[in-house]
Amino acid sequence: MNISPPTSEEELLHRARELAGLTLADLALKANLTLPKSLLHAKGWVGQLLETILGATANSLAEPDFQLIGVELKTLPLTASGNPKESTYVCTVPLNDLHNLSWQSSWVKRKLQRVLWVPLEGDKRLPLNQRHIGNAILWSPKDNVAAQLKLDWEEHMHHICLGQLDQISSHMGKYLQVRPKGANAKSLTPTVNEEGDSILTLPRGFYLRPEFTQQIIQTNYA
Repeated sequence: MNISPPTSEEELLHRARELAGLTLADLALKANLTLPKSLLHAKGWVGQLLETILGATANSLAEPDFQLIGVELKTLPLTASGNPKESTYVCTVPLNDLHNLSWQSSWVKRKLQRVLWVPLEGDKRLPLNQRHIGNAILWSPKDNVAAQLKLDWEEHMHHICLGQLDQISSHMGKYLQVRPKGANAKSLTPTVNEEGDSILTLPRGFYLRPEFTQQIIQTNYA
């Protein structure tokens, strides 16, 4: 399936909202893709499906998914009660290139500057092929939210740059947390410890807390 990338936010939002009410089975058929039996070992499959259908171009580059218009795509699986089912992955944490890092040029800031949120049913009791897509919204963080995201990022990166990765817990960060991200315990990446020695550690990712995405839901889907 070869979909041309959207050239405006309006075009992207129109495409996304045309999908509202369709099931994942409908989308898989539309994209000529095989629906997995579960998402247990295909966690990013829904996002990749939507990227294909909506015309995303960035793939795994450190840029927003829709490069021409600077918009990132984030799916938002919801429980039966309409709450975020889980934290939302943003991007990987830089662990082996720690020079000249700044919030302004960070991958996190670029990813969250403008986001197309696509809610979908995420209740485990509902078969994957029957889960529906919801109504998409375009979102940008307000000044106070952007300021807190910056503080969270700086707190995490302060410890990482000092080689204090073991001091970072999932409790740190009001909106943005750091968690291990790897296929298994053998998926290791280089970084440095407090003594400046090179070590291997599990990759880490930046994630938005469910409490944060819950605020987005309450504001936009009241």
